[in-house]
Amino acid sequence: MSYSFSVDPSEPLFVLLVAACIDLALGDPQFRLHPIRLLGDLSRIIEWMLRRIRLSGYLGGIVHLLIVCSVPVLVWWGLRSGLSLWGAWPVFIFDVVVAWQFLCFRDLLDHGRRVLRAESLEDAQQSVGMLVGRDTHTMSRGDTVRSTIESLSENLTDGVLTPVWAFCLGGLPALIVVKAISTLDSMVGYKNERYQRFGWASARCDDLIHYIPARISMILIAISAALVGGYPKSAVRSAWDYHAMLESPNSGWSEAAIAGALRLRLLGPIYLKGVLVNDTWMGPDTWHTEADAQTLRKALWIIFLSGMIAWFIGIIGHMALTSVDIELWPFISKTHAAGVGH
Repeated sequence: MSYSFSVDPSEPLFVLLVAACIDLALGDPQFRLHPIRLLGDLSRIIEWMLRRIRLSGYLGGIVHLLIVCSVPVLVWWGLRSGLSLWGAWPVFIFDVVVAWQFLCFRDLLDHGRRVLRAESLEDAQQSVGMLVGRDTHTMSRGDTVRSTIESLSENLTDGVLTPVWAFCLGGLPALIVVKAISTLDSMVGYKNERYQRFGWASARCDDLIHYIPARISMILIAISAALVGGYPKSAVRSAWDYHAMLESPNSGWSEAAIAGALRLRLLGPIYLKGVLVNDTWMGPDTWHTEADAQTLRKALWIIFLSGMIAWFIGIIGHMALTSVDIELWPFISKTHAAGVGH
C-alpha cells in the first residue's frame, strides 16, 4: 500500500499557514515599501486630491475609503494575474509575502517583550512610548507594565483576530481590505475639526469590521487564562462590566477581559502633555494595581494563546465553508466539496 501527498499552492489555507509560520519566526519586515506604509502614502495622496476639489466632508470621506480599499486589491490582483503566466508557485510565493506583511502577530508580541527585557526604567519608558500616546517619562516600572498590557490587549482584536478571520473567510482580498480600513482609521478616524466628517466613514467601517471579533476576544482570553493559571470567569465578567470604559466600541472588550484574567486594575491616572486626562480604574478595589515582569509574562502568554486559538478557529471555519462550496469572494474560486474535482 502506498500513500501520496501533494500540496496545492493555490489553496488559501496553505498560504495562511506558511505566512503565519514566517511571521512567528521572523516578525514583521521593516522597509520603506512595506504595504502598510504604501497604504498610508496612498491615503495621504487621495485625501490631498479630494480636498483640492473641495470634497472634504462625508462624501469625500466615503470616496477616500472606497479608493484606498479598492486600489490595493486591484494592484494585488493585477500582479497576481501577471505572475500566473509563470505557473502556480510564483503566485503562491507572492501571496505568502503579502500575507506575511499583513499578519504582524510576532510584531505585537515583540513590543511587549521589549518592555519585559528593558534593563532600566528609562528603557522601559521608551519602549512603552512606542505603544501609547500618553506621557511615559513619569511612569514607574509597574505603570509601564500596565500600559503595555493595555496596549497589547487593545491591539489583539484589530491586529490579530480580525485579519486572520478575514483571510479565512475571504482570502487575501479580505485581509487587504481590513488592514486598509484599520490604517485609515488610524490616519483619519479622529473627532477633530479636520476629520470629524471626512474620517467618519473610515471610523465607522473600522468599528464594524472589529465588532464581532472584539466580543469573541473575551472568550479566547478566558480560555487562554485558564491554560496559564489565570482567572477565566473574571475575564468574562470583567469584559461585560468594564468594556464601556473605553471610548472605542470594540477595544474595551479585550482590555477589560485581560484585566479580569489577571485580576489587575488597568487604566488609572493617565497624563497627556502634563494634564491628567483619566483617573478612573478599570476593575474593583479587590484587584491589585502592582504589576511586575511576571504579570507581563503571563499577559503575553494569554495574548499568544488567544492568537493561536483564533488561527485554529479560522482554519476550521475555512475548511467548513469550503467543504460546502461557499464562495465568499470573486477572486477565490476554489471548491472542496466532497467528490468534486478541481
